[in-house]
Amino acid sequence: QVQLAESGGGLVRPGDSLRLSCAASARTLDYYVVGWFRQPPGKERDIVAAITWSDLHTFYTDSVKGRFTISRDTAKKTVYLQMSDLQPEDTAIYYCAVKPRGGTRSEYRSWGQGTQVTVSS
Repeated sequence: QVQLAESGGGLVRPGDSLRLSCAASARTLDYYVVGWFRQPPGKERDIVAAITWSDLHTFYTDSVKGRFTISRDTAKKTVYLQMSDLQPEDTAIYYCAVKPRGGTRSEYRSWGQGTQVTVSS
């Protein structure tokens, strides 16, 4: 069973950078994809980026390509989301979750508690 905990959110100004962390408590993540999601105020939660733990294959939603980078630290069992050039529309609660390799988006589970990112001048 995988347990996840997000951290690193905060209040930043447009154009700033922020790094989110998703720490996993699991025996192994070799068979998982770790995804970052976000839920803006009044909107549904949607995927932002994902990384396959074993082969480092990555996915980014179009709105963050070139600004966000997902990576992982094997020793720390942590997935990072480096966010740069943040804009007000990036304001959301950010969550991480896992799904089995090859699984569908609906199979994401083990959601963390979320971390708030607010971008405002």
